[in-house]
Amino acid sequence: MTQTLQWNQIPWPKLHKRIWKLQKRIYRASARGDYKAIRRLQKTLLRSWSAKCLATRRVTQDNQGKRTAGIDGVKSLTPKQRVELVKKLRLTGTAKPTRRVWIPKPGRDEKRPLGIPVMYDRALQALCLMALEPEWEARFEPNSYGFRPGRSCHDAVEAIFKSIRHKPKFVLDADISKCFDRIDHKALLNKVNTFPTMTRQVRAWLKAGVLDKGVFEGTEKGTPQGGVSALRSVQR
Repeated sequence: MTQTLQWNQIPWPKLHKRIWKLQKRIYRASARGDYKAIRRLQKTLLRSWSAKCLATRRVTQDNQGKRTAGIDGVKSLTPKQRVELVKKLRLTGTAKPTRRVWIPKPGRDEKRPLGIPVMYDRALQALCLMALEPEWEARFEPNSYGFRPGRSCHDAVEAIFKSIRHKPKFVLDADISKCFDRIDHKALLNKVNTFPTMTRQVRAWLKAGVLDKGVFEGTEKGTPQGGVSALRSVQR
């Protein structure tokens, strides 16, 4: 397929089908423990023009936060700029700081910090998510529901209902205070255990820091909440 197509001429169903097949192969390789095949297929996906187009479309058109700007102030892209972004996407091991935004928590006076990456980093995160997600989907337990594709809190409620409707059981509700703010970077990178280029890129996002009202803060621990994250499921 030619890569000189205009943005509105791209055959999206074909791209989805192509990447779905590649992700299925990653999933199957992970299920059988073939790490050599996993890494080879992930690198193929990361180089794929189709995957880059889908990642760019996700953050510039599909996501609810598509018009939320990072520190560079860019909040929307024209079709021509999207095509240019696709051409630039690659893992460089660098990242720009996120922009901190404070949003109120429902029913509380307390506010929750969000870290908004720039558009380029969001697109690159979406691309990495496509490569990492099928690998980890093959490893997760069937009764986990957090940050997984095609699953929601309604599925968790249904699973609990089916488990307790015939026999009384204890249900434990735990809330880890400031969980994502205290994630250990080294432990997370060891858990992801991916190939060096991906590891360097993930480390760059973790260490990028934040800008809060013009003041820069380093990030020695924790992960930003607000961008496209390929790591939320792994953190569980």
